[in-house]
Amino acid sequence: MKILVINCGSSSLKFQLIDSEDDRVLAKGLCERIGMEGSRLVYTKAGCDKIVIESEMPEHTKAVRLVINTLTDEENGVIKSLNDIDAVGHRIVHGGEKFSKSVLVDEDVIKAIEECNDLAPLHNPANLIGIRACQELMPDTKMVAVFDTAFHQTMPSKAFLYGIPYDYYEKYKVRRYGFHGTSHSYVSDRTAKILEKPYDKLKTIVCHLGNGASISAVKDGNSVDTSMGLTPLEGLIMGTRSGSIDPAIIEFISNKVNKSIKEVMDVLNKKSGVLGLSGIGSDFRDLMAAMDQGNEQARIAIDCFCYQVVRYIGAYAAVMNGVDAIAFTAGLGENNSYIREQICSYLTYLGVEIDSEKNKINGTETVISTDASKVKVLVVPTNEELKIAKETLQLI
Repeated sequence: MKILVINCGSSSLKFQLIDSEDDRVLAKGLCERIGMEGSRLVYTKAGCDKIVIESEMPEHTKAVRLVINTLTDEENGVIKSLNDIDAVGHRIVHGGEKFSKSVLVDEDVIKAIEECNDLAPLHNPANLIGIRACQELMPDTKMVAVFDTAFHQTMPSKAFLYGIPYDYYEKYKVRRYGFHGTSHSYVSDRTAKILEKPYDKLKTIVCHLGNGASISAVKDGNSVDTSMGLTPLEGLIMGTRSGSIDPAIIEFISNKVNKSIKEVMDVLNKKSGVLGLSGIGSDFRDLMAAMDQGNEQARIAIDCFCYQVVRYIGAYAAVMNGVDAIAFTAGLGENNSYIREQICSYLTYLGVEIDSEKNKINGTETVISTDASKVKVLVVPTNEELKIAKETLQLI
């Protein structure tokens, strides 16, 4: 079977067309900088060099259509028509407590996902656009929703409950859910395989660092804690998101600048993070270039980001009473040796020792720690798409 995996993020759309017979990727690509200047599709057909298609993508609908057109293109495509696609697996960020497993998409599922939009305002609406666009183009093709929150359902109550009246959890399910679940699951499992260690006996900290970023503690194959919470706003400083802050800041800012709570939340979700700190942008490539040119605000934004990653690593090493491996993944974690070096420079107390030459390698599975390092440090490119494809295949 040929399964198309659609992964709509806040400013990107990753996709893969996978042959489930042998997990072979027939074609893959990334629509990046959606809603920003310089948007483009980086597309790779199996066995061919990647090509770059410059195209304006003001929103996700245009990105999905560009993906479909490219897959069926006479010159660069890998299928003759959309009828060659047997199913579509969609990454959905938030399922609340309604979804603890992947499900076949129908109107009831779409409605339930929409009800979670206020919990993931940057992602769930984009995920739904992907579903609707595919339904319009492939009305007879089965669709599966795979939820980011599922992997973290193994967290104990002491990790997912907040220090607020328990009624809010009982009535409204206010709790930590965690996100990037398919990535944390895939990367922690791959880490065990790379190290040739049993997955159910390993303590791993996964650092999923991209425009959206989260860290998880995976003990014996189960997520026991993670940095994102009720929504993807909690946790690390991110591209445009503030991460964890004193909740009183919301009221304080509201009164100072005469904004509603909704308006302040919009600032925290879309105008904060390294974008807000630097005043430059949310793309770390832009920040790195600015820092290299002596921009102090860019340096401060990057320093703040690295510092927060270090804090979570320290906390999760304590939560698991030790750590065997630290894995860096996602766009920033996989491809920015400077960020990895800065983070690991704080971790010598854990016995972390980085091989500076190995750390220069980006984008491939690599152990970047020395043989003497007490904690193994790895770069493990995530493959959420393969994980989603396997979930989709199971259901159909």
